[in-house]
Amino acid sequence: MTRDTGIHDTHFALTLTPPLISIVTPSYNQAQFLEETIQSVLGQEYASIEYLLVDGGSTDGSLGIIQRYTSRLAWWVSQRDSGQAEAINKGLARAQGKYVAWLNSDDLYLPGAIGQAVAALEEHPQVGLVFGDAITVDPRGERLKRLSFGDWGLPELMRFRIICQPAVFMRRAVLERAGFLDLTYHFMLDHHLWLRVARLAPILHVKQVWAAARHHPGAKNVAQAPGFGQETLRLLAWMETQPDLAPLLTADRRRIEAGAFRLNARYLLDGEQPAPALRSYARALVRDPGYALQHWRRMLFAVASLLVGRPLREAYLRSQQASHNRK
Repeated sequence: MTRDTGIHDTHFALTLTPPLISIVTPSYNQAQFLEETIQSVLGQEYASIEYLLVDGGSTDGSLGIIQRYTSRLAWWVSQRDSGQAEAINKGLARAQGKYVAWLNSDDLYLPGAIGQAVAALEEHPQVGLVFGDAITVDPRGERLKRLSFGDWGLPELMRFRIICQPAVFMRRAVLERAGFLDLTYHFMLDHHLWLRVARLAPILHVKQVWAAARHHPGAKNVAQAPGFGQETLRLLAWMETQPDLAPLLTADRRRIEAGAFRLNARYLLDGEQPAPALRSYARALVRDPGYALQHWRRMLFAVASLLVGRPLREAYLRSQQASHNRK
């Protein structure tokens, strides 16, 4: 379901005790971006935020940044962990809010995001999570492009329609029924969780821009892109094992498999593996040509990359950056 609620923080102006929302930030050696992330949470006008910060034992100056904000944090810790999923789960386990979300230490909330998300959750008590639109930004925080989503539910998530994690807010009661993040996932851990939430309750898209996802060389979706594709195919296999999802997969197999192979191809191409990307695109084309061909420009680029090699890749990235900077 989709709603353009137009609701702002003033929705709670007459409420003595607005619902508590818990925000978890996992971080490891992200001092370059961490303070801006913290400020984007603490700078929200919404009055009832529990903010938890889980650091993985950073050695880059992050602790000095965190310590400047300890009086405004509900809880924080700095200790080694097994990665992002464990860090987020530590925070979620301590969260007391009626609603919860996590914001990675290189991403940002936009002004008004939390109040708008809570208002949507309050207005639609049947939903398990709400998600807004987002923008991408470069390392300096300069806007690149808008990420707009649609009226998506469980069927679309199963077809690997991807929503932007920092623009997602969940109802804690539904999250606890679904279970926290699976520690064996390192890339598609959020999509795995969205599937588990959406099988229990409807999800709601709100046509408001809530978050900024930062693209930089150290980001996982840049530095380790092929890992996302591998876990996409793992999720496809996982759905086969779920008694409630397997019949849905059987009924919509061609589109679901096309979505998995198209997404895998995209990440392989981002990881500079054009030949495997083309093979995955071919598998998507066999299953659902119309859906796969929405990536026809990427397919052509993969072919050209095989013929020309790295110089084309570098020229393409420069042209994309110049295009983004003109917007």
